[in-house]
Amino acid sequence: MVLGKVKHFFVSFDCLNDSNVPVFASGDFVSGRVVVEITGEVRVKSLNIFAKGLAKVRWTESRNAGSNTAYTQNFTEEVEYLNHRDVLISHSRDDDSCDEGFSVLHSGRHEFPFSFELPQTPLATSFEGKHGSVRYWVKAELHRPWLLPMKAKKEFTVFEHIDINTPQLLSPQAGTKDKTLCCWFCTSGPISLSAKIERKGYTPGESIQIFAEIENCSSRVVVPKAAVYQTQTFFAKGKVKEIKQLVSNLRGDPLPSGKTETWDGKMLKIPPVSPSILDCGIIRVEYSLVVYVDIPRAVNLTLNLPLVIGTIPLHPFGSRTSSVSSQCSMGWLGLPERPEAPPSYSEAVADEQRQNDPDLPAGVRDELEGALYAYIHEFRYQPPPLYCEIDPHPEQVCVAQDGRPDITPSR
Repeated sequence: MVLGKVKHFFVSFDCLNDSNVPVFASGDFVSGRVVVEITGEVRVKSLNIFAKGLAKVRWTESRNAGSNTAYTQNFTEEVEYLNHRDVLISHSRDDDSCDEGFSVLHSGRHEFPFSFELPQTPLATSFEGKHGSVRYWVKAELHRPWLLPMKAKKEFTVFEHIDINTPQLLSPQAGTKDKTLCCWFCTSGPISLSAKIERKGYTPGESIQIFAEIENCSSRVVVPKAAVYQTQTFFAKGKVKEIKQLVSNLRGDPLPSGKTETWDGKMLKIPPVSPSILDCGIIRVEYSLVVYVDIPRAVNLTLNLPLVIGTIPLHPFGSRTSSVSSQCSMGWLGLPERPEAPPSYSEAVADEQRQNDPDLPAGVRDELEGALYAYIHEFRYQPPPLYCEIDPHPEQVCVAQDGRPDITPSR
């Protein structure tokens, strides 16, 4: 027998969406096939697949141990979410296609299907951060006699769904602060800031309506601003590493001394970002809205309002008219008692990103379209952001490389 050659060896998934993006959740069945294209005939000892899901954290720190010595300490931690193995080919002497105890694959294309169920327990959402990641993949290994094994690997995306249609995530967030400026023996008037948003939970593509009132009784010209931040927290060996990243921001008009500015529902759009990760033991991804007043030659006056970025958007029938936040008076800062629902995802997400899977119920398909596929198509392929490893204080956070976000205070 003339030994053949393996031309192509790869893993593909049976996806449920037109974009061929493999997206799954806990309890779903992951199915696909291992494809082997060969010329001639190839003897095979075995073909195995391994499915793995792993959250991993790693960073290094330099330590001084005297005047002339220094060493580097590694901090690593792992959490396993998935570990599955299956045999697709194993040689059998009773098989007609066997030759000397090996399975024989003839010239052409061969497809070997596989299927396994993801654990029913909550899984961490797929994520890529500076010091850690959550990844899921399937690896195939083709073992042939007297040759090194061939390997093929392909990742798939897992979302642990967060439904923002819960009382906790539909509750409004608000705060008030004031600050008095002092310069030597002179005392300036106070600067006050009050801000409120309609709810805590949002999905990518939505816009946050910000209701705020800024009063400037100081002698300086100040600028009201707002920004959404993502905070990545990594845990390993009792140590904590925190990264803060600017997601989006807006800038108000300069406010002269003695003036007041009111934001009556100023809109700040949430771009395609990773959902919040709140249940992983070594990685947390959290969001916050910071409304603040940029004060020249002084520390900014800031309000931090926590956010949760979910995957299941607000139901049309669950708008503010029927949510917890609308059942109490919303007259503070001019918030109407029956505000309009947020824009639909058909408006927030581009047409070419929308999926129309006939196998899913219409309601479920509509929910998945905006939050999940906007993230998959845009967030995962954006260039890496500029990170800051410093005390997460609003006026200290780095700006993007293009210079557009303006959140660094005057000194």
